[in-house]
Amino acid sequence: MYLIIVYDINVKRVVKVLKFLRRYLNWVQNSVFEGELTYAEFKKVKAGLKKIIKQDEDSIAIYRFDSSVKLIKETMGIEKSSDDTLL
Repeated sequence: MYLIIVYDINVKRVVKVLKFLRRYLNWVQNSVFEGELTYAEFKKVKAGLKKIIKQDEDSIAIYRFDSSVKLIKETMGIEKSSDDTLL
């Protein structure tokens, strides 16, 4: 499955979330990650994020796409991620 994760995290936890997500996904721009994960990896990401964030202060949006969906990515301005392999 292909994921896009967007977050708005309290500054106290931003670095922890950033470092955690970099282990699994590609950093696209501030507070945005994307990439292909297996279902097992997706479960690990969700569980790891739940341990880091505070439910009453932080917000994470996860967009999941089935592998059969064709995604087209278009970037305007500076490309912060060199990975342009999308489904």
